[in-house]
Amino acid sequence: MTDNQNENSAGWTGGQNAFGDFAPGMVHYTDKVLFDEVWERDGLSKRDRSLITISALTALGKMDQLQFHLAFARRNGVADDELKEALLHLAFYSGWPNGMGATTVLKNIVENDA
Repeated sequence: MTDNQNENSAGWTGGQNAFGDFAPGMVHYTDKVLFDEVWERDGLSKRDRSLITISALTALGKMDQLQFHLAFARRNGVADDELKEALLHLAFYSGWPNGMGATTVLKNIVENDA
């Protein structure tokens, strides 16, 4: 890891929180590589990374992971109306059931925050 990457470390602990000592490899790659390195790179904003990630997860029908990433996108500055529009657009490209499933996940997140 370069010095610049150390400076950009977010100190992510989501993998550790999820798996503890159960899956140390998954913890390492989630916390140290994916979130502390990839998500902290300068090439894209976190907002853009969130939209890309949501697109991939919706297209693949990965609703469990989408639960986290839709909420994370909101924290990264993506407005609820933008997420609704993105999911509608994705429904045509990734399949209607995937779009419906993703919209249901978003609806539950928004309603639970109300």
